[in-house]
Amino acid sequence: MTLSLKQGSLRHANGVDALRGVDLQIGAGEQVAIIGPSGAGKSSLLNLLATALRPSSGEIEVLGERAWHLSARQRQRLRARIGLVHQAPPLPPRQRVVTAVLAGKLGQWSLGKSLLNLLHPLDVGGARAVLARLDLGDKLFAHCQQLSGGQLQRVGIARVLYQAPQILLADEPVSAMDPVMAGHTLSILSRHAREHNVTLVASLHAVDLALSHFARVIGLRDGQILFDSPSGQVSEEMLDALYANEKLQSPAAAVAPLTVQIPRC
Repeated sequence: MTLSLKQGSLRHANGVDALRGVDLQIGAGEQVAIIGPSGAGKSSLLNLLATALRPSSGEIEVLGERAWHLSARQRQRLRARIGLVHQAPPLPPRQRVVTAVLAGKLGQWSLGKSLLNLLHPLDVGGARAVLARLDLGDKLFAHCQQLSGGQLQRVGIARVLYQAPQILLADEPVSAMDPVMAGHTLSILSRHAREHNVTLVASLHAVDLALSHFARVIGLRDGQILFDSPSGQVSEEMLDALYANEKLQSPAAAVAPLTVQIPRC
């Protein structure tokens, strides 16, 4: 298994349980969507899988390694093989887009090469190519503060694609995009994962996008997995149970109309 979580739990410093006894197995090359209401634990789960957070209890294996039994240096090398797309990418406003994208390789480059890249971009062609795939080729030398929220999300995705990780984890990666661009961007991620045998796991607030772009969908509620099912078998009843007591409607319903009721999360 590429990702394995056994009875994984996460308790925050304030005593709130974000995840409770989660069992999860994801194989190489799988593409999995995680859905659920706000506060369900979706971001916490992705951060556990990325080894950005340590589970309060349970065991996690990533790419065959027991992540929290490794030394700090070994764990850092493991993290270089994992790409994490943030909902709001941590991009300095005055940083140029080309530098932000090339930062995807910092975990693989030497300190000297990384510092040199800050002064003079070392692979302008590589950055331009990956940005062009996301329709941002003309923003290569723009500053991040000049971009919209959706464009910044695509820069964050470009950085991870340039990193070329074995595992790609995306936390609400298209939430700031319009429905058409959101669907287009997810198609690019899916195609990249398929062509390079990359394991792709994404949390999404738009249920229709999850069902139309991912073969496997996990429903998370109150820090526990409510269902783990092929997307074609996710029923209206399952979604009703997942979003019980929530008044929700998908913000991207125009991408792929479905026969199920689409909640908003």
